[in-house]
Amino acid sequence: MNIVLLGPPGIGKGTVATKLSKRLGIPHIATGDMLRENAAQKTKLGLDAKPYMDKGLLVLDEVVIKMIKERLQKKDCKNGFILDGFPRTINQAEEIGKEIKISKVVNIQASDEIIIDRLSKRKVCKKCGFIYHLVHIKPKKEGICDKCGSELYQREDDKPKAIKERLKVYGKETEPLIDYYKDKGILADADGSGTPEEEFELVLKAVSE
Repeated sequence: MNIVLLGPPGIGKGTVATKLSKRLGIPHIATGDMLRENAAQKTKLGLDAKPYMDKGLLVLDEVVIKMIKERLQKKDCKNGFILDGFPRTINQAEEIGKEIKISKVVNIQASDEIIIDRLSKRKVCKKCGFIYHLVHIKPKKEGICDKCGSELYQREDDKPKAIKERLKVYGKETEPLIDYYKDKGILADADGSGTPEEEFELVLKAVSE
């Protein structure tokens, strides 16, 4: 099953996708994580993408499309995958649709107020990348990752100014995908305003319908 998770930044796509991946036995492919990894390693792709990411802007389509197409060719995607953070534009959706049939798109929704609150309280491990939330997923020791003991930090694009820009960009560039996939008859909505556990159950139900 080839699944796309749609929704604004901070809605919890990554957390849901990780759980779905374990439940369904298919890989979770997170565009943002792949781009940040490239940026940290200072690859050409990462260096090209970083200025856009730091400002909360979308990375150029050709860069992301190439990266995703290469990833989907790997053997672990043979039985399906979960795309988190891609596609983000109609052009990206059309390009990937030429090569791969998407089975289900879940549009996860919540208010801007909830999203801004979530992102402002989000911390990420510098080493393993695990995401914490200071209310819902608190580390046992403040500022330290439970999994690897490394320092937690706030991403540049999780700071208030960048959050507002990301939401603005999402509304302009990505929201049109809702109608795009609705017209194809493969879109389902899910409420993302509850706890991570509640959100997962609703998304799992949407995928199964």
